Amino acid sequence: MDVKTAPELLRYVLETHKKPDAFLVRRAGVWTRVSTEEYASHIAAVAAWLKERGVARGDRVAILSESRYEWVVADMAILSIGAVSVPFYATLPAGQIVPLVADSGAIGAFVSNREQQDKLATAGPGGTTLRWIYAFDEDGLPAPLAGGTRASAPSSAAIPIGPDDLATIIYTSGTTGTPKGVMLTHGNIAAEVQLSLQSMKIASDDLYLSFLPLSHVFERVSGFYTMFYAGATIAYAESFERLATNLREIHPTIILAVPRLYEKVLARARETAAGSGGFTRSIFEWAYRVAMEWGERRNAGRGIPPLLALQHAIAGALVYKKIASGMGGRTRLRVSGGAPLNRDVGLFYLGAGLPIHEGYGLTETSSAISVNTFEMHRVGTVGPILNGLEVRIAEDGEILVRGPVIMMGYWQKPEDTSAVLENGWLHTGDIGEIDTDRCLRITDRKKDLLVTSGGKKVAPQPIEAALKSSPRIAEALVVGDGQKYIAALILPAPGATRDGIAEDVERVNGSLAQFERIKRFELIPDDMTIENGLMTPSLKLKRKAVIAHHRELVARLFQGA
Repeated sequence: MDVKTAPELLRYVLETHKKPDAFLVRRAGVWTRVSTEEYASHIAAVAAWLKERGVARGDRVAILSESRYEWVVADMAILSIGAVSVPFYATLPAGQIVPLVADSGAIGAFVSNREQQDKLATAGPGGTTLRWIYAFDEDGLPAPLAGGTRASAPSSAAIPIGPDDLATIIYTSGTTGTPKGVMLTHGNIAAEVQLSLQSMKIASDDLYLSFLPLSHVFERVSGFYTMFYAGATIAYAESFERLATNLREIHPTIILAVPRLYEKVLARARETAAGSGGFTRSIFEWAYRVAMEWGERRNAGRGIPPLLALQHAIAGALVYKKIASGMGGRTRLRVSGGAPLNRDVGLFYLGAGLPIHEGYGLTETSSAISVNTFEMHRVGTVGPILNGLEVRIAEDGEILVRGPVIMMGYWQKPEDTSAVLENGWLHTGDIGEIDTDRCLRITDRKKDLLVTSGGKKVAPQPIEAALKSSPRIAEALVVGDGQKYIAALILPAPGATRDGIAEDVERVNGSLAQFERIKRFELIPDDMTIENGLMTPSLKLKRKAVIAHHRELVARLFQGA
């Protein structure tokens, strides 16, 4: 079946992948199964409730909630009646959410609990366009319609929905300015689901643990629509704090995560080994070196010498198996997206027999446009470009993309739309290159490139990623635009010392060109969070905001230069 809309996606699954455990939800301390039919019944009930409230085709409905089963019920119910879902990060403060809700013109909102409801209430009478707020924890889900469990999708006969109809408005994280509402159509979503599944083989016996925010396009399209369409069981983690426990309980076969998760798993393993004494630490560091050598050889397509193969087998039993256990013990597919994955981290996991499939995409491209596959896996790239998409590199190095996954434009911002869309080509704002195997490599953000006073161009992201690979460095920001040299602001991890961080800086400098090396660094005394406006909800630093907030530290970095 050639699926072109969200309702068609639901009907396809009901006809093809009907199962008793479409979802796993932890309720009262027990993982409870939700069948495909029960899910469809909940969608139909919510869709009917929305119609009773006068929600019509094209109306916007907000979702302000942590990721949970009720989130995907509300989302699919909204889309099934031709309305438009507008998700927001539950971690955002009221001052950031209310203006965006007003911008979208949402007439109603689904929220998770009283806390989220109170955020919207801060707008006061007339502060937003909202007519109603529905809280999952307070109101539950509407009872199934008369007739019990329904094994069919909500009927859309009265409201025909086509691939060109607007499905959702997703506000971008806003690393470079005010968030913009990305408009994605039903056709955009359907195309992304089907194209990505040509690269990533997912089966009905797979179990996926969802823990990233569904308000982010990566989790919503790749982690929900795609997994559901493929027939995989989706389990919703209780919280990020409970993730380690949930991994051990669920034993997922698939994980989608941002690079920081994989970095933390590795850093935690190293810290545990170091805390266990000299012998255990030596074993871990030896196994690390073995994995790096193995990973380098595999990545370059070179053979494995017999001695290295023997060492690898021993290291697997002693170290790599324990790292795999920390991710549930049976993951076969580990995907990384949302930010660049440090090359050394990727090589280690490859060498440990736990390859991470790094991909690349934007909200404006409905999630991934490329991803490393089992057949073509190359650390340092974001994998081959998905079939059905055109990608080319502009004269200035910018990556341009064209195809069925490209957004309609930005909500009520025609000038911003025309600035990035030209003859169907999306200007991504990222700098990259394509190799002979059609693998895409991202080198930096176009707007983040630093140009020293000597005219040298420096890409800060790879340097920052290398610094953050250290367990002593929580965050790093490289600066030096217009200056004689490159410097860095560093947020130390708990317990880290300046001397230890200095060692990390020198280690990174050893792999850089002279003009890229960090000449000075300053430690940031306070945390960078979503609440203080220095980090986006997808956990990316707001470069301009951080520099402005720490202007005195930045000035100190270049005093006397």
